This record gives sequence, structure tokens and C-alpha cells, in this order.
Amino acid sequence: MKKKIVESIILTFVLGIASVSAQQQKMSLDEIFHLADSCSKSINISKLSVDVAQAELHSAKLAAYPDLSVSLSSSYLGNGYLWDRKFQNGQSVDMPHFGNNFAFMATQVIYAGGALRSGINLAKLSAEMSQLNLKRNIQDIRFLVAGNYLELYKLYNELEVVEHNMELTRLVLEKMRARMEQGTVLKNDIIRYELLYERLKLQQTHLLDNKGIINHQLVTTLHLPEHLEIIPDTNILSYEIKLLTEESWQSNAAQTNLALLQTGLGIKMSEQKEKLTRAEMIPKVAAVVADNLDGPITIEVPVLNNNFNYWYVGIGIQYSFSSLYKSHYKVSQAKLQTQQYKEQYDLAVEQIDNEVYRCYTGLKTSFMELQIQEKNMELANENYLLIDHRYQNDLALITDMLDAGNAKLTAELDLVNTKVNLIYNYLKLKYISGIL
Repeated sequence: MKKKIVESIILTFVLGIASVSAQQQKMSLDEIFHLADSCSKSINISKLSVDVAQAELHSAKLAAYPDLSVSLSSSYLGNGYLWDRKFQNGQSVDMPHFGNNFAFMATQVIYAGGALRSGINLAKLSAEMSQLNLKRNIQDIRFLVAGNYLELYKLYNELEVVEHNMELTRLVLEKMRARMEQGTVLKNDIIRYELLYERLKLQQTHLLDNKGIINHQLVTTLHLPEHLEIIPDTNILSYEIKLLTEESWQSNAAQTNLALLQTGLGIKMSEQKEKLTRAEMIPKVAAVVADNLDGPITIEVPVLNNNFNYWYVGIGIQYSFSSLYKSHYKVSQAKLQTQQYKEQYDLAVEQIDNEVYRCYTGLKTSFMELQIQEKNMELANENYLLIDHRYQNDLALITDMLDAGNAKLTAELDLVNTKVNLIYNYLKLKYISGIL
């Protein structure tokens, strides 16, 4: 309950800020996760499924309690008519006209071949499965919004780099136009930079469109106002990445991967269904306690206008002979389903092992790419400054400036994209391990 209150306060606070800004709101990845956990329709449905499973478990436990029934009735009795065995010499028999009946019965199952215990165990496993479904749904939604969030950050960064280069290109054009008036720059040199500027404007348009699409997906998933523009926190690049070995990731995934846990739980549920099916072939034994109060006593002639009370206790045995030829095939079917779940579990282990290996390899590659891109960025900046200095002193051509500018732009974009990809691969490893 406290957790729900805290989540509601966080949600109200975030939405309150968003309504004040009306247009933009900076959010961290943790804030995105909190909103997803609180607002996602899919997650809320899974939470309701958990409540339903808990109610079913409670009902299954109540099946082991005694069955109690009480009935009370009153009636109007008409007069009787009496014949001999040949339906002759008939005569009317006066009857008391008020009839009453009270009955109480208690039945307690003593032995049902393990059906009650298996039913309760199956309900417990179903409740555990609903919890795993909720956790998996949370992981799925978190991984989805994390991917959108990181993609949005990349788009914002690309926009910033493109707009910065547009400004640099505009300043260079101003200098070149001034130098053209002095006769030191040709018209075709200016045209080349104008073409570069137009390409950057087109790139900016594409980035703005893509940013709008990703932002719409995020606010829709988080159920935020459609007009809200989410701005990723720049601190995301400082996201803590724990360096673990592949063996550690494999071990973590084997223990906490939700799909694997669900498959293992499916095996246990199938085994309980086997026991339930076998229980159909075993007699059921129950204890019975009953009390009846009837009036009048109509088995006597003349009828006795009295109340008659009687009670009894006993043991009842029930057995369905049809289970001899019906349940045999049900048991075989249940065994095959259990074997199928075990095969699925082995397959899931293989798939998760391959997925962890693939993502871990991608993470290592991202680290290597990051080192390379940092060096490329350093070299591209040095090259751009050198070419710019040479161009200002008429020692380089305009094509050299264009090449240096493009190399610098590419290096800037590749560096940030590599950092984001590194974080994405790390988050995917956590997602596979079920700990995102």
C-alpha cells in the first residue's frame, strides 16, 4: 500500500511539473521506469491478474473445509385419498394442512486421492506464475521504454551536432562571401558550402520527424499528455556499467531469467495436473453428519400431526467406474504435456545461453568501439582545426574544409551513438537476466 502511495506521489509530481512547462520535461531513465511501472495499462492488467490468482488460491484452500448446508421450508398439505390394492373402496383421509421441514448436513472429505492437496498446490503455482507474468511484463515495458529513451537521446544529440555544424557552416559562408568580395574566393566554393548547409537542413528535418515519432511512442506508453516533449537527461551517458564476466552473466540469467523461471514453473504445474488426473481413478471418502426435523408424519394412516426429528452420522464412499476407461488416456496426456514442458525448458536454457553470449559479445565490442571512436573524435578535431588554420592562410582548398567538416560531424555522431549502444547492450543483458 505504501509503495502505491509513493508511486502516486511521484506520478502527481512529474505530471504537475509537466503541466507547468506545458511543452517540455526533462526526465531521467529512472523516472521513466517509475512512470512505466505505475501507468502502463499492460502492467496494471498483470497486477489485476495477480489479485485474481490470489483469490483463486483462497478458494482452493477453502475446498478442504467442510461443506455445510441448511434448508428450511413450509408447505400446505391437501387431504389424502386411500384405496385398496385394486383401487376400489376409496375414502378421503383428513390431513393436517401445515407442513414443515428443516434439514442440516455437514460433509467433510477425508480422502480424495490427493486431489485437494494437488488442487491447492496447483493454485499456489498459478499464483506464482501470475507474479512471474507481472515481473516479466514490467521487464518488457521497461526494456521497451529504455530503448525509446536511448533512441530519443541519440536523436537529440544528432540534432545538436547538426545544428552546431549548421551554425559553423553559416559562419564560414559569411567569411567566404566577404573574401569573395576581395576576390580571394570563387563562387563555386560558396555554392559547395551552401549545398552542405542545405543537406544539413534536410538532415535536421528528418531528425525532428523521427524525434516526434519516438516521443509520441513514449508519452503514449507512459500515458502522459500528447503535447509533452520528453527531454532525456544528459547524465545517461554516465550510467553505471558493472563489468562482469560472461560466466557471471550466464549464471545470473540461469537463476533469474523470467522466461526460464516460467517454463520451470510450468513443469511443476503439469506435474500437479498429472496427480489431479490420477486422483480421478481413486475412490473418494467423506464423513457425513445430518439432522432433519419434519412434520407432520405422513407415513402413518391416520397421519400424525407431530414433528419428527432424526439425525445420523456416517461414512460415504464414491467411485466413478467410468474413470477406468476414461482417465487412462487423460493420465497419458498429462505425462506427455509434462515431458513437453521439460523439452521446452531445455530449449529455453540453450536459447538464453546463446542470447547472453551474443549480448555479452556485443557489450565487449561496444567497449572496443568506444575507445576507437574517442580516438577518432580527437583526431577529427585536430584535423579540422589544422585544415581551418591552413584554409585561413590560403594553404588548403575548400574541398579540404568540406572533408574535414564532414569527418568531424561523423566522429561526433559516432562517439555518442557508440556510448548509447554500449548502455543499450548493458541494459539488454540486465533485461535477459530479469533484473532491469
